[in-house]
Amino acid sequence: MAQLQPTITPKLENPKFGFNEYAERLNGRAAMIGFLLMVVIEYVTNQGVLSWLGLK
Repeated sequence: MAQLQPTITPKLENPKFGFNEYAERLNGRAAMIGFLLMVVIEYVTNQGVLSWLGLK
């Protein structure tokens, strides 16, 4: 017995919350910007992250 294939594909909306492509791309870009800013600030001030937090 052959299975019948559907003829119509349902239109599904992209999820607004959770792990989806848009959220992952946005989080990745924010992480890259944050890392770049941290490196620039360390270079300009000649102090590391631990010094900023008062732990060193």
